Amino acid sequence: MLCLTDPKSADVHKKRLKAKTIRENTSEETTGGNLTMTIQATRRHLLQTAGLGLAAMPLMVARPSFAQSAGKTYKIALSNSYIGNKWRLEMENVFKAALQMDPFKTEVVGSIYNSGNDVSKQSQQISNMIAERVDAIVMDAASPTALNGIIHQATSRGILVVSFDSGVTAPSAIKVNISQYDLGKGWAEWIVKQINGKGNVIMVTGVAGTEVDLDRNKGADSVWAQNPGIKVVNRFTGMWDSSTAERNTAAVLPSLPKIDAIWCQGGTDGVLKAFISANRPLPPTAGEAENGFRKMMLGIGGHTVTGYSAGSPPYLSLMALELARRILNGSYPKKNIDVPNVFLSNADLKLGVNVFADQPDSFFDDFTAGGPTSPVDICAQAAIDGSACTDQKLIINLPAA
Repeated sequence: MLCLTDPKSADVHKKRLKAKTIRENTSEETTGGNLTMTIQATRRHLLQTAGLGLAAMPLMVARPSFAQSAGKTYKIALSNSYIGNKWRLEMENVFKAALQMDPFKTEVVGSIYNSGNDVSKQSQQISNMIAERVDAIVMDAASPTALNGIIHQATSRGILVVSFDSGVTAPSAIKVNISQYDLGKGWAEWIVKQINGKGNVIMVTGVAGTEVDLDRNKGADSVWAQNPGIKVVNRFTGMWDSSTAERNTAAVLPSLPKIDAIWCQGGTDGVLKAFISANRPLPPTAGEAENGFRKMMLGIGGHTVTGYSAGSPPYLSLMALELARRILNGSYPKKNIDVPNVFLSNADLKLGVNVFADQPDSFFDDFTAGGPTSPVDICAQAAIDGSACTDQKLIINLPAA
């Protein structure tokens, strides 16, 4: 009895009971240096049994990839490579404008990075985005393959990557694009019909090394291969830029024979201006969606050309942005999006709708598809200077999930 009332004896007795309880509630050994580990394990077991560990249970609940809580603000960065033409400027302008309009102005904190078509610089910028823990990166890449490593780093850390326009081959990246191969092929097929499968053609290509340039060229070459009467007498870059295309065309024209058709990836109005300056007739031309090209298709300015106009719309950046937002909030599946090509002939053009008398020749007229049921509807001012539309609502329609 005295041992129970003596404080020291009572303390020893309590410690023995505690050690016995520990041994009964764990399979760990309780001898020597393992005693501390065993006590910690038993305490975790007792806390969970008491229900105090329930706060950690949401971490164990399966949720869709990238799903976030409702009302969350997302950090989405635009990683752009080349910025040396009006198309890229419009692409960024509509992105900037969208960030100032619903639903993005309340749900997205956006940022824009340009790397000057430098793969190493773009990779470093993406590395910085990873360090900043952005939720998503939408990117117009400098190379289809060279960024795959850094993209893998981003996606392995839970960052959503959406590639558009000049795409990438990284399997973990989501893709938003038109079929660039079909675009190049469609231009070439139209030329074959216009010149009855026989004649001299020049090809004005884009930014070398990009997936867009490669795929468009492959599409055209697949058509030329089936039409031996077509002779590509020269192939040179226009860098998707009107001034560059005009300068490079002017440099090669004196050495070229009669040209029966023009196949042009971009800078189409510049190519035609070089023909005009050289007093060459304007042959049937398949090209991009520059305002100057389309004005010539309508005969505005005193020169008329039979044309076929289509291209990568600058609003691809908006479709990539909206796709990222909706994947992040769990309202859209994580999947690629195919945007249809839209080819316009002379009869399809309408002043003030898809060609503009008050805009410069280098302005790209397909900044918007127009209308509530089209992929994107946004005002011209957004494409011109990146300001929010004041007279219309921004509409971005993704394909049915």
